[in-house]
Amino acid sequence: MLPLLGRPLLSYTFDHLRAAGVGRAVLACGYIPDAIEAHFGSDADGLALEYCVEPEPLGTGGAIRFAAEGMDGTFLALNGDSLREADVGRLLAFHRERRAKATILLTRVSDPTRYGLVRVDRDGRVCGFLEKPSPEEIDTDLINAGLYVLEPEVLELMPAGKALSIERDVFPNLAEEGSLFALNLPGYWLDVGTCESYLQAHIDLLSRSDEVVIHPEADVQATAQLHAPVRIEHGAFIGADARVGPCVHVGSGASVAAGAQVANAAVLPRAVVASGVRLVNAIVAPEIGALSA
Repeated sequence: MLPLLGRPLLSYTFDHLRAAGVGRAVLACGYIPDAIEAHFGSDADGLALEYCVEPEPLGTGGAIRFAAEGMDGTFLALNGDSLREADVGRLLAFHRERRAKATILLTRVSDPTRYGLVRVDRDGRVCGFLEKPSPEEIDTDLINAGLYVLEPEVLELMPAGKALSIERDVFPNLAEEGSLFALNLPGYWLDVGTCESYLQAHIDLLSRSDEVVIHPEADVQATAQLHAPVRIEHGAFIGADARVGPCVHVGSGASVAAGAQVANAAVLPRAVVASGVRLVNAIVAPEIGALSA
């Protein structure tokens, strides 16, 4: 539910699913599920939503088993805290061509040491995993992008109500029997799991245009300097002689006071940047202050 350019992060996942032709999504919820349901309800612009609230943390595998109860056909399972734009149709076609039980979307990263690497053969069959390798162990830059195509029989490998990891407890067994495949597809991907990557998500999305976008109900003083790309939401205030941008998002109800300078930053809703402050590469949260990224 973290805001990203004025929308909850999860809404970008819903956009991706709708674009792929998905009509129904089941959310395996643990932490603050009420906030998600209160915002999205049962429909996200045509994507039907259902909620399964875990009685206790079940891990990635247990959560999928819990939320996928009753699935009788091929389905997708994906993390909710990543941004991705890969062609899901191509992934599904690959999965069916290989007659796989499970298929992992792969992506390339510049620093593989932070992630679990996936080794595949020429046919795309998974032949091994390497979790958070040291530099000398790296033999591939392909990582698990957190989106899977699964067949219902995979659920039989995950006992109901048991906490387990699909990555560590299920996928190695499928790889051993030769029924697990993986495909690297082009397209934007970002794991929004740290302050650094959360800020990067803002900058990446802002950088897709070279515009200054000001909501009609924002208050921008005449002597403020705005350097594109900048986006200012409703109820935001930009004071006199403030310098905002490039690559700045000012959330709803946020304030950048007179003379402040902000660049490469996300000023979250209701946050305040005080007069004369200079911030670069920062997240500004309400009542917390600036988090350097």
